Amino acid sequence: MSMTANAAIDVYDFDSIQQEAQYRGLIEELRCPKCQNQNLAGSDAPIAQDLKQKTYDLIKEGRSDGEIRNYMQERYGDFISYKPPVRPSTWILWFFPPLLLILLIAGWFWQTKRRQLTARGQSGPSVDHTTTPLNATEKAELERLLSRSDSANGFDRDITSTEDKK
Repeated sequence: MSMTANAAIDVYDFDSIQQEAQYRGLIEELRCPKCQNQNLAGSDAPIAQDLKQKTYDLIKEGRSDGEIRNYMQERYGDFISYKPPVRPSTWILWFFPPLLLILLIAGWFWQTKRRQLTARGQSGPSVDHTTTPLNATEKAELERLLSRSDSANGFDRDITSTEDKK
């Protein structure tokens, strides 16, 4: 019992080797709209077959690579190309990955530096443990609060005045 595989083999007749090279380059560069992660050369989807045929027809008409890419992008959008143009609608594709990489590297360096400081015992802000004398206003406020606490009876005394609660 033998099994035979029926595979469609695309056979295109080109006028020159340059046309064939142009065709091969374009179908490697253009993405299949159905498969989404394969180029036209590697896809067997019906739409990929149609796009290969259209690419072949445009090459036979004498169109340049740029004209063919523009035709495909006008018809299928920027998604058809693995190299979409830089414009506001594609900025996230072009600038988000490098920006994310820079942020991740900066975060890694910051975390490493923080761990090194913690290991040395230098974590957090430094506190000055020297004492300074109270100024006249602070002394007066302290005397007022202490005099109230001395005049109050019991443990449930409230030493805060209505002025302090405001």
